[in-house]
Amino acid sequence: MYVLGILDGGGGDETVDRVVDGAIDQLAQAGRVGVIRYDATIADGTHGALTTGGDVTVDLGADGDWTASGTGLSVQQALDRLAPDCDYAVVVGVSSLRYPAVVVSDDPTAREHEHTPADTLATIASATELGDIDLRERLEATDPHRTLGSLVERVKRSSHAPRAGAIATFTGRVRQKDAEDDTPTQYLEFEKYEGVADERMAALERELEARDGVFAVELYHRTGVVEDGEDIVFVVVLAGHREEAFRTVEDGINRLKDEVPLFKKEVTLEDEFWVHERS
Repeated sequence: MYVLGILDGGGGDETVDRVVDGAIDQLAQAGRVGVIRYDATIADGTHGALTTGGDVTVDLGADGDWTASGTGLSVQQALDRLAPDCDYAVVVGVSSLRYPAVVVSDDPTAREHEHTPADTLATIASATELGDIDLRERLEATDPHRTLGSLVERVKRSSHAPRAGAIATFTGRVRQKDAEDDTPTQYLEFEKYEGVADERMAALERELEARDGVFAVELYHRTGVVEDGEDIVFVVVLAGHREEAFRTVEDGINRLKDEVPLFKKEVTLEDEFWVHERS
């Protein structure tokens, strides 16, 4: 699922609403769209949009065929809920989002505030200007939002699913410490060798899927900042039997770590360093 943020940089509520409707209409031509709106004025003062607190409204489907308001979900949790069912998500009013955003403002240099995403797609003054942007093309050049559940749903849609008796998965997450007296890790930051990493990941999926009894393989590794306790990497395998499913999951994560050019920075309470330089 590809995610687009829409921020009010001074354009006003009505203009923002029209831009949101225009984005939904454009993306709905290519797939199902989920919409998340965050109202910071209802936040309790101790939580941000990516944790529980404030009012989160979720619409599922371009026509709003399912809506939940004031759900108690964080925006992150709402994205995770939408990921298995939607191709795109539009998130309104969240400046700390780690996905590309459109800023609505009469000022072409406007930013909502210092936390507005650096990878802003455009600053526009009206929904008409949004029509000049191919949102699908721009979003699909960015990293999608994947969850373990959304990847499991992808392999279940394989044409070979009727022959499959097993789905095996692996989830890698940020470990705070190896031992009790270790300095706690605050977060990891991942960078990928642009182009090469994606090509190698896709080639690895194809190689694993070529094995006898293996029908579908999904590999996903997050980039950017991943906080303590968050998920980093998923491997999902659809296979005829558990033996080849488990074997392929283990080979998949080992080969991903060995063969895909991803660079990891570790930030602890006392230090920060690139892991490959320490190794």
